[in-house]
Amino acid sequence: MADQRDDHIILAIHVTDRVEQASSVQAVLTNCGGNIKTRIGLHEATNGAASPNGVILLELVGSDAQVQALIASLNDIVGVETKNIVFGH
Repeated sequence: MADQRDDHIILAIHVTDRVEQASSVQAVLTNCGGNIKTRIGLHEATNGAASPNGVILLELVGSDAQVQALIASLNDIVGVETKNIVFGH
């Protein structure tokens, strides 16, 4: 990725087992909170029960190194998958 100052960086995080992975994912997000501009959590809730998996969408800011470190930390969590989209200017 090039210089991220003007780019829109969207990161999708697929959490496959929220019970097992939520605390690890949250720890990474807290540690990198200065690089998160927007956070949206998506999961299905049916019959009063939350789905065991979910998706978190992040809008990121910061240097390429900071963004890559965040992605690497999330991908190190077993069962968590990330995909990113960069809209350049």
